[in-house]
Amino acid sequence: MHASLPSERLTVEGDAAPWRPGGAGNQPARFRAARLVLGSALCAAPLALGSVEPWAWPVLTLLSLGALAFWGVACIRQGYVRIHWSGLYGLGAFLLALGLLQLFGHVAADRVATRDALILLATDLILFFLAGQLFACESPHAYRQFGGFVTIYAAALGLLAIFQSLSSHGLIYWSVRPAAGAVFGPYINRNDYAGLMEMLIPVAAAYAFTRRAGDPRRLLSLFAVVVAVASLLLCGSRGGMVALLAEIIIFAGLSFRLKYLARWQYWAIGGALIAGIALSVWTNPARIGVKIESVASFPMAPEVTLGQRLAVTRDTLRMVRDHPWLGAGMGDFMNVFPRYQSFAGNAVWQHAHDDYVEALAETGLAGGLLLLAGLLIFLRTAFGKPDERLHFPDGWVQLACGLGCCGLLVHSFVDFNLHIPANAAWFAVCLGVATAPPLGRRHRFDFV
Repeated sequence: MHASLPSERLTVEGDAAPWRPGGAGNQPARFRAARLVLGSALCAAPLALGSVEPWAWPVLTLLSLGALAFWGVACIRQGYVRIHWSGLYGLGAFLLALGLLQLFGHVAADRVATRDALILLATDLILFFLAGQLFACESPHAYRQFGGFVTIYAAALGLLAIFQSLSSHGLIYWSVRPAAGAVFGPYINRNDYAGLMEMLIPVAAAYAFTRRAGDPRRLLSLFAVVVAVASLLLCGSRGGMVALLAEIIIFAGLSFRLKYLARWQYWAIGGALIAGIALSVWTNPARIGVKIESVASFPMAPEVTLGQRLAVTRDTLRMVRDHPWLGAGMGDFMNVFPRYQSFAGNAVWQHAHDDYVEALAETGLAGGLLLLAGLLIFLRTAFGKPDERLHFPDGWVQLACGLGCCGLLVHSFVDFNLHIPANAAWFAVCLGVATAPPLGRRHRFDFV
């Protein structure tokens, strides 16, 4: 749809809005500061222990506000605001309104916890909005730059995590020992590290696939994929392994149906996986062997077992029964769950280890319907017309971001990655890129 207000020079464009060479969308310098702040936030958030510390996530919020301010200034400098609309924006606004209703309508059990949850939700919505606007207003080079940025970051973070796991003895950065948790990389818990890598690996692979023959960046990006896959396997997250497998299955289904991949890409996918497995086994054969075997078992371990997760899920559903419409309050799971816990134990359950039932318990049927509608819009937008997307480099990056979101959504059935501020921020940005309006179709590229 197109709506124009000449007096305010505001334009709202729908999903099919093209990128026009020479137009306002071809002004990358004006939005450079916003992209820089956004990239800095994405880099810093995982490194700050996943931004779970009380000081870290407010910094992430400030950075997101700074990026939004730079975007607004850039719009003012170009003389008008062009907003590329997405149906997910409306759902996000309704979800935020639901949280405000809980906060001021005396629904929330703990107003402070709900307030903090609303701030984090607003932060993620800002990042999602910015990702969509910055990429929708850019040339195809912006997608390649994003793919290169993610590739370098995934390789650097993977190498850091592997070296640290071999030499740190349970310390983060060889100096920080958390009070609890199965440390891996900069994260207190290895499952949270796996959640991040699930989003980075597909984008790095897409960047490799769009490099031409003879381009040294093709080999370097494939190396980054190998390192990232090896670190994910080495971290020992069973949910991460299943999520990565789900991403491969979804991509394989699309590629076989479209019959678009070149032969070398099939070899590259298989080779990267085999090399990643070999690297992880070579660095720590004992851990990777035990963890792969435990994917289908119920081992007794210091971390939460699958049996315990199922018990928490059952008790959480009892919360849903008592708070069916508006939920118990965003961020209030930890405060309300002890009343419903049916098994003995001294552990404090901060989350349900299932983002879906926790969201249903905290936001009720109203929030559940909003999230279901958002999921359907995401799937339709991110995976609509994949045969057209795969003819263009920017389409590959968008499809890869959609795959990364799918991986985290699969992992969310047994974990709470969307409650880790750094992972939620990356998810919001990947979601924004995956659902950004397609650029005007330019030059096709061939797989050589």
